[in-house]
Formats: sequence, structure tokens, C-alpha cells
Amino acid sequence: MTSRAPERPGGVTAIACLFALGALTSGLSAVSLRTPGGPLEPMWRLNPRARVGFSHMGEWAPVLLGVVCLACAACAYGFFTGRRWGYRLGVAGLLVNAAADAFNAVSGIEPRAAVGIPVVALIVAYLLSRRVRIFFGLAGKEASGG
Repeated sequence: MTSRAPERPGGVTAIACLFALGALTSGLSAVSLRTPGGPLEPMWRLNPRARVGFSHMGEWAPVLLGVVCLACAACAYGFFTGRRWGYRLGVAGLLVNAAADAFNAVSGIEPRAAVGIPVVALIVAYLLSRRVRIFFGLAGKEASGG
């Protein structure tokens, strides 16, 4: 038995899987943008507006998606293994995502992005729960801001 007594809560596992899915989709999107007309091109049928938006970013789009891929992969690993840095990186990433959703909804770029705001709020509220903070070793003073 390891020194890590608390078991990983099911919700933490689910969020880790969500981050892993984010790493996969952003990575595939980056590759698809670098190889236009390639075997991954049909994936853009799911969200053609995203493809158009990324095309306006030019060469920066695959770079941005690569960064997102790496961040999501790091979060997935951190959540699966119960690392404090993974928790912090994940919460920060979720808050950045909520801010981007709010900006996109308010500015009219993507009004449907507003749906993501309460979803992120629920996930962050769960991550702030005592059981989750204990799993990540953040119970006590450190959990309140350190």
C-alpha cells in the first residue's frame, strides 16, 4: 500500500478522462490543420465553424491547439495520479475556458458557448469539495488559497 491513503473519487476519474479527451481532440485538430485535405479533414464536418475560425488564425491555430493538447494531457495525468499541480492546472484551465466561453457568448462570436459556463461552474464546485481536496492533498490551509 502506498502513502496515498484516499482513493481517487469517481468524479476525479471522470474529469481526468475529460482532459484526456480534450488532449486527443485538440491534438487531432492540430494535426488536421497542418495537413489540410488529409485523412482527418472529415472531422471538421462536426463543427465547420471551428474550422473557419481556425483558418483565420493562420499558422497560429495548430500552435494554440498543440498547447491546449499538452495542457490537457498534463491535467489528465495530474488528475489520474492525484498531483497537486495537476489539480491547480486543471482548475486554472477550466477557469480560462469559462472566461473564453463568456467572452465568446457576450461578444456574439459563438452564442452557444454560454452553455459551457454553468458546466464549468459545476465542475469547479465539485473540485472544491472537501473529498476532492483531500484526494489531492489540499485539505486545510493550503486548500483555501495556497
